[in-house]
Amino acid sequence: MPDLVPPHGGLSEPVSCTVPEEERSAFLAASAGFTRVPVSDADLSSVYRFGDGALSPLTGPMDRAAYERVLDEVAIEHGGKRYAWTIPLSLPVTADLARAIGAGKTVALVNTGGDVVATLAVSDVFPWDKPRYLQSVYGTSRTDHPGADMVLKGDADKTHLVGGTLRVLPQPKDPAFGKYVRSPREVRRLLEEKGWKRVVAFQTRNPLHRAHEYALVYGLETLVREGHDVGACLNPLVGETKGDDVNARVRMQTYEALIQTRALGEGDSDPTLWGPRKESVPDRVLLLGVDIKMFYGGPKEAVMHAIYRQNFGFTDIIIGRKHADAPYHDGSAIWGDFDAQEIFGTLKGDLRIRPLKVGFAAYYESIGRVDLTDNHAGEKPVSISGKDVRKTLLEGREVDPRIMRPSTSRILAAAMKQ
Repeated sequence: MPDLVPPHGGLSEPVSCTVPEEERSAFLAASAGFTRVPVSDADLSSVYRFGDGALSPLTGPMDRAAYERVLDEVAIEHGGKRYAWTIPLSLPVTADLARAIGAGKTVALVNTGGDVVATLAVSDVFPWDKPRYLQSVYGTSRTDHPGADMVLKGDADKTHLVGGTLRVLPQPKDPAFGKYVRSPREVRRLLEEKGWKRVVAFQTRNPLHRAHEYALVYGLETLVREGHDVGACLNPLVGETKGDDVNARVRMQTYEALIQTRALGEGDSDPTLWGPRKESVPDRVLLLGVDIKMFYGGPKEAVMHAIYRQNFGFTDIIIGRKHADAPYHDGSAIWGDFDAQEIFGTLKGDLRIRPLKVGFAAYYESIGRVDLTDNHAGEKPVSISGKDVRKTLLEGREVDPRIMRPSTSRILAAAMKQ
């Protein structure tokens, strides 16, 4: 399989821990007598990503040694070499389950409906030091932020972590957007068919306003100007997010509309670049989703977002201001605006995907389009608060088109009415 960039961990191809469809019946029969371990929807998406190789080179949740190495050294070891890794991944369980399972035992992982989705050959069970985890990942001892809410409230009853090796049934396709969620091997084949020499991924968990769009446009245009045969992937995260985030089904509708109506980058892209090529931005943009949960981990999560995308075959990832950011509950910032860009210069292990760093962007009347704020010192951009955007949408009205595309406004307004 020719690759634009190798999978993480020095592998020649992504890990595959997925059970072939023809083995499903035998797999389920063999797991019938195993101890059952419930997995939350948020952690279930990670189980599927272990299965399809998006978390290569890992083949399952981390044992204690690997978990603590990530906390202390922000790296994993594989094949005698160190690779960047910033958020440790092990499976949370209750104290009762921790006592019932142990190293050497194989357990069945079940979803919230009680269906077996995977088996785990357990290699380790160990206590979950939540304060240490939160301090390492989020860089703060405060617990009034979304990441701490997930650990201390969402996983309040989980006191232990489990590591081991997985075998995972194929993930059922979401009827609304499942066609956009493909395995790393499938995405790599798709990119090979496109023939591009570089592909830049754009991570988002939100509907796009035009400043968001411009980060993708800027990244794509930067690589085009450098002379690369390049494509871009609008690559939203569609796993578990905060309750106040727009749900994945609605968001995917907004992204589809941007692509299908060819509105992405309209008015904000550089006509002198695209005109002679007889192309426009949508000609070089794919829409694909990544089904894995948000950690709201700022700089540390930015690196994880890069690792996922390297495993899918992307050569570059756009890292903008406040990447994967969420503030404290009082609205104050946990990290600086560009900490997620700076962390890539301090990594203690190999990472092949390249961060493409983008600054602030906004709409400027002086040029009639969105541009980087660095190019407009002292000039006030067109702005609108998130509160006003929400009020406008709740009233069924379109947001100022200088801020958000009409198709996105209409879809969000309709969803809010429902």
